[in-house]
Amino acid sequence: MKLSRLALLAAAAAGCCAGLLISQRTADFGFGDDDSPSNIKAEFYWSRLAYSSDMARLGGSSVGGYGRRGWFNSWSRDYPKADRQFLIAMHRLTRIDGRSTEQVVTLDSDDLFNYPWIYAVQVQNWTFTDAEAKRLREYLLKGGFLMVDDFHGTEDWENFMNGMRQVLPDRPVEDLQSGDEIFHTLYDIDDKMQIPGEQYVWTGRTYEKDGYQPKWRAIRDDKGRIVVAICHNMHLGDAWEWADDPNYPETFASMAFRVGLDYIVYGMTH
Repeated sequence: MKLSRLALLAAAAAGCCAGLLISQRTADFGFGDDDSPSNIKAEFYWSRLAYSSDMARLGGSSVGGYGRRGWFNSWSRDYPKADRQFLIAMHRLTRIDGRSTEQVVTLDSDDLFNYPWIYAVQVQNWTFTDAEAKRLREYLLKGGFLMVDDFHGTEDWENFMNGMRQVLPDRPVEDLQSGDEIFHTLYDIDDKMQIPGEQYVWTGRTYEKDGYQPKWRAIRDDKGRIVVAICHNMHLGDAWEWADDPNYPETFASMAFRVGLDYIVYGMTH
């Protein structure tokens, strides 16, 4: 009897995992298990922010996706293929001397201040201690640049801002205009679209949750420099990750690469 119950539980668990894999399909990035050396010096490093999550608010889990290395936290959604494919495009399209592999940085590491550009996803899930918020604030005000991506709708925005108010409580969020310099550093991007995740392939929807309209936003420092570039109601990371999938529209992928490159050049030159 006990064995029968165990078998049923195992079958149910397998079905649950299969459902999760279908809803959160992750690309086989195909780069092998051996990363390139991490001590190569370069003028640019692709740095992804690993943050802590509020486990209670997330219903006891901070799962963001599944890949060859097992269950990932929400900060690692689309990692590492999105990061790696973006770096491939950067090397093809620019003369930026960037390391060919991505890296992960945390707010409690002194290495944070060695890397002036960081990328964070699913930021509706981030939480900060007072010390972490102070560290990120210092990083940004000392010249750092943060790009946030892949969060959607009203609730996600409020959760994101709960963390952002800890970091920069006195800085307003503004809507970027097409004429803003950040959209004209490498490419001139005047006509922007909502960049959807891979879910567009089977749903035909560019939006998720109630995030119907793309929001290109930013936070500036006292000198007017953008320190946080905000891609709300969009999923550029998925566009980078699935750029090699013939089912994902090239129009979205191309726009996502151009935006990312403009943001990097802006961050490196300001």
